[in-house]
Amino acid sequence: MINREIENLLRARLTSVVPAVVLLGPRQVGKTTLARKVAADWPNGAIYLDMERPADRLRLDDADAYLRAQQGKLVVIDEIQRAPGLFEILRGIIDEQRAAGQKFGHFLLLGSAALDLMRQSSETLAGRVSYLEIGAINTLEASASAISDATLWVRGGFPESLLASDERTSLTWRQDFIRSYLERDVPMFAPRMPVETLGRFWTMLAHQQGGLLNQAKLAASLGVSAPTVMRYADLMVDLQLARRLAPWSSNAGKRLIKTPKVYLRDSGINHALLGLSSWNDVVGHPVAGPSYEGYVIENLLQCAGASRRPYFYRTHDGAEIDLLLERGGVPEMAIEIKRSSAPTLERGFALACDDLQITQRYVVYPGTETYPVRHGTQAISLQAMALQLQLGA
Repeated sequence: MINREIENLLRARLTSVVPAVVLLGPRQVGKTTLARKVAADWPNGAIYLDMERPADRLRLDDADAYLRAQQGKLVVIDEIQRAPGLFEILRGIIDEQRAAGQKFGHFLLLGSAALDLMRQSSETLAGRVSYLEIGAINTLEASASAISDATLWVRGGFPESLLASDERTSLTWRQDFIRSYLERDVPMFAPRMPVETLGRFWTMLAHQQGGLLNQAKLAASLGVSAPTVMRYADLMVDLQLARRLAPWSSNAGKRLIKTPKVYLRDSGINHALLGLSSWNDVVGHPVAGPSYEGYVIENLLQCAGASRRPYFYRTHDGAEIDLLLERGGVPEMAIEIKRSSAPTLERGFALACDDLQITQRYVVYPGTETYPVRHGTQAISLQAMALQLQLGA
């Protein structure tokens, strides 16, 4: 089993004064495995309830009485978005414990629909809950288990895919994962969305990885309206399968691109939608460059910390930054991404950095050395960049 870096943070949150922690992440990303690991050595014992299991739902027929009887234990409730009525009950238990001056109970709530779950929990448990997001296995976690970046890029970071015995097994798992989302999750979270059309939309995003979200073009290809395309995109973001990267738009003196980019968050899922199973398949496909860019961005954002906000920057004159990190409203770091062992920088990157007065400039590439290149920029490996961001988060 691959150790997840978020484990220590999760344990710290559960033992703090916050009575409930919501752990968000897509299906099969490792939420349950991590929760069971934490629960296994909880001092006063723990119980695990899965709201997709009829037997566990029956145990909560009288949820108020059952959960009160677990005082002192860690209560893990998986797929809690399937039982939204539990939020009111949890609020009542937590508030009564507060009024009585008792030590908080500990509730760990797991869910795979971020926006929907955050809305439900924030409306009911405001001030009583902390949120954590677990992503796919990242480059630092994979490296600690002697898994190469090439393997992680091709297979993606879902544990079952990454640790599969061979390339074909990994690809089959990812294809089954995609089918499962379309057949189970879409009808649950968006019952009126046609599954076949959403599947085509997902595949189109894979072909256009990292492209600007052209609603009109996608709508014409799918035979739907532009607002419908936005609803599809919103669902993919909510399920944490896609990332919408916003453009930086605070430079009033420049003509800026103001349309967001869209990336599929897991490179392995991106490759599976295109039927690519091996490293040779991936590097020989036109999506190789955009796929690597999305892979690097997702890994870096896992390590960058919540205090940094991500953007891209592009002007109509050709100045461009692949990943712009800001803190406190101020552009802090510019990162260019090149899938080349000898990366070169276009003049547009330097112009963009000069526009925003950014001195921390990096180009992430697949090599291992760190060395200076043009325009005050450092070439750096993905692992070294991820570690630098993590230490400075």
